[in-house]
Amino acid sequence: MATRWGICSAGKISHDFTVALKTLPPGDHQIVAVAARKLQDAQEFAKKHSIPQAYGSYEELARDPEIEVVYVGTIHPYHLPVGMLFMKAQKNVLCEKPMAMNLREVQELVASAKMNQVFLMEAVWTRFFPASLEMECLLSRGEVGEVKMVKADFGVPLMHVPRAVEKELGGGALLDIGIYCLQFICMVYNGEKPECIQATGVCLDTGVDEGMVVTLKFSRNRMAVFTCSVAVELPNNAVIVGTKGTIRVPEHMWCPTSLVVNGKEIQYPLPEPYLPLNFINSTGMRYEAEEVRQCLLKGLKESPRMSQADSLLLAEVMDEARRQVGVVYSQDCQ
Repeated sequence: MATRWGICSAGKISHDFTVALKTLPPGDHQIVAVAARKLQDAQEFAKKHSIPQAYGSYEELARDPEIEVVYVGTIHPYHLPVGMLFMKAQKNVLCEKPMAMNLREVQELVASAKMNQVFLMEAVWTRFFPASLEMECLLSRGEVGEVKMVKADFGVPLMHVPRAVEKELGGGALLDIGIYCLQFICMVYNGEKPECIQATGVCLDTGVDEGMVVTLKFSRNRMAVFTCSVAVELPNNAVIVGTKGTIRVPEHMWCPTSLVVNGKEIQYPLPEPYLPLNFINSTGMRYEAEEVRQCLLKGLKESPRMSQADSLLLAEVMDEARRQVGVVYSQDCQ
């Protein structure tokens, strides 16, 4: 039986997720409905993607008995209320990153998932790419010895994009793109909590971070550092340095299609999209969608590769980094 999806929000990321879903076998994944806050937006989206049902509210999507799992592609501040709405309606949820605005909100979502006995996963798509799976195998085999340093950069000019720079829209470099660097580091260090977090950054007039540099110290003298920026293009790569060698993830470390292991490159090409994409390598979202299907088939309520504990750790580290840089959202004051 196909996994029956509902798409929440008819924006750019939902478009790309839908295109990615359709690179998978239709017998495995089926999109039943899409919802937007304006019915016309949902209808246009449904027509473009051949989706049978369009709704003008998220509540209608939550009430649709056909839907098994909802992809939440709204802007960051809506993740908590919308996620709660679907889980209370007994829907499984794949929520776009960041799962919520801060640790308290992530804790609320995780508690709701447990209470309603539904599946919940943060859509950190990077974790499910073939290149990421291979990297994990290489690390577990000790291909580069003991990892001593991890470095990652993600910077793209987004100053013209309101949702990236406006505080009430959940803007800021860390929550929007820095999270990819942080999740990469956490993945390499197996979800270990850092012993020390040092963050420095610069803020925009809107009160969100334009850029940040975060240094993390882990047990056994292991380190990590990441840089993120919504003002400039950074090298956008990552490197893992061990006692016996290095693994380099070339440009677009958040959606990797190649690895350079001790100087030798391996390619992992992605399927072609049937419609133009808004973001690079977006057909790679197929891997997180397939992870959701496999978890549901096994009766799991979370993914072992991107667990709820992983989401809680990301939120906790980001809260501390923001505190040091002085970024406060209205959600932090509740």
